[in-house]
This record gives sequence, C-alpha cells and structure tokens, in this order.
Amino acid sequence: MTAERVNPPELSPPTGFSHAVVASGSRVVFLAGQTALDADGKVTGDTLPEQFECALGNLLAALRAAGGTPADLARVTVYATDVAAYRAHAGRLGRIWRDLAGRDYPAMAVVQVVRLWDEQAMVELDGFAVLP
Repeated sequence: MTAERVNPPELSPPTGFSHAVVASGSRVVFLAGQTALDADGKVTGDTLPEQFECALGNLLAALRAAGGTPADLARVTVYATDVAAYRAHAGRLGRIWRDLAGRDYPAMAVVQVVRLWDEQAMVELDGFAVLP
C-alpha cells in the first residue's frame, strides 16, 4: 500500500492520528471489532490500558493473518465505554499504540458507547486496511 497522511495546516495538529489518509493498493481488508478477548473468549485486563493493549493486539493479529501490517491501516475507530477515562490514559494508550503499531497513524475516531457486547469490555477497535 502507498499511504499519504494528510494533515492540513488549517486544522488542529493531530496527536496520535492523521486527519486523512489517501491509500492506494489492490486489496481492502475490513477488520471486525476487537475487544480484549483471549483465545478462550474471556475478557482480559482489569484496566483500560490493559484492555486497549489486548484489543489492539487482536486487531493487528487479524490484520497480519490477512497479510497486512500496521502501516497498512487506513482507518481505525475506537469505541470506549468511558471517554473521560480514555482521555485520562491517553499518554499510556499512545505509547501502547506506538509499541505495537508504530507511528504511521491511520485516520481515527474515538466514540463513547453505553456498553460493548461483552459487559466487562471497556474498549473495542475496528477498522480497515489497504494492502498492496
């Protein structure tokens, strides 16, 4: 994939995301929502950062299985049950993202939801990637 991250100067400087991603490639991979489920289908992690790390790891595992890499991500949506808690942990969540996915940020959004499928889940990530 070739990806051009577009961050217009008239918009607020992005931190941990890109305002737009122009992606070209031959395959689009749609990634289902991933929470902090382990291989047995149990939610792991007692804190938002622990669950975020697992959910992101699950999203990236699905992407790798489809032949992609974190740099191929064009769009990710984060669904959080508590946006205030998400903001409070933003620094740590950013470090987790960089450790697992690098600094090629996709276009992103964080959306607060009332609850997720698994009641213990605090965060879910979905998205799509464009592969070469």
